[in-house]
Amino acid sequence: MLSPARTALLRASTARHSALRATIQPFSTSHRLGSSRPDGTQDNHKDSASADEPKRTLPQKASHIVRSILHGSEQVRQETKDTLSKVLARGKYVHELSTHRVKPGCMDEYKAIVAELYPLIVRNHSPRVKLVGSWETDIGDLDTAIHVWEYQGYPALSRAYSEYRADSAYTELHRKLQPLLRDRKSQIMLEFQFWPTHPPVAKGGVYELRSYTLKSGTLLEWEQNWRVGVECRKHHEVPMGAWFSQLGSLNQVHHLWQYPDLQLRKEVREAAWSENGWPETVLNTVPLIQKMSSRIMLPMPFSSLK
Repeated sequence: MLSPARTALLRASTARHSALRATIQPFSTSHRLGSSRPDGTQDNHKDSASADEPKRTLPQKASHIVRSILHGSEQVRQETKDTLSKVLARGKYVHELSTHRVKPGCMDEYKAIVAELYPLIVRNHSPRVKLVGSWETDIGDLDTAIHVWEYQGYPALSRAYSEYRADSAYTELHRKLQPLLRDRKSQIMLEFQFWPTHPPVAKGGVYELRSYTLKSGTLLEWEQNWRVGVECRKHHEVPMGAWFSQLGSLNQVHHLWQYPDLQLRKEVREAAWSENGWPETVLNTVPLIQKMSSRIMLPMPFSSLK
């Protein structure tokens, strides 16, 4: 008996071969040369559907077949693109996750500089640019600062980058930061449609950023399950934000949560298991994950979420 994995593979292979046969059939010898009539003449008649199709040369036909086999039909690719762009993303903002790994012993000096630099950016570029939050990792990757920025679309992002480089105050403060850093990383993200970023609030406590690297092609399935999961969690806590990556490290999802303290975090996460739908969310999404991490963070004084 074949295993379920081999059965699925066999079905997929059979479907590909069926698609190939269906695609190649119109280019068989009888279609190229015409079928013979009883009187020996050739019948070059084409049905109305094929008559409406654009004419392709043999190399173009061969190329079309190969593209369909390797990458799927153009219609399927377009439908997938439309689904991911229109269903998953809220479409209102572009977000940036900026990760700074600070040299040990330099965090206080680092925080003093960004406390001057980042409010300056917000004052000069608001409302096109907003700082969602700035945090220092307390548990997880230590000596690390996390900043989440919000831009009013890609044009605002590109304009901000250009203006940063032309701003002497920005470049001077940024120059002072560089010797304090081990490395830094930027990731452009979109927020999930069902999970908008929380507006500025001072709640105190701790923040948790949970990051997931998903298997390629599973983002839509992740979103469908978490639409249910986040509703279960809302009964016990307020979700602060959720994003999926677009530029930088790909196939990544980030969820941001806030808790008064670690003990209450433990209690509300345990309480979620009593909600209908939460166990199914976990069961369905765990197989989609390649890697995951969690970091507990403390907000910096100038953070919008703190």
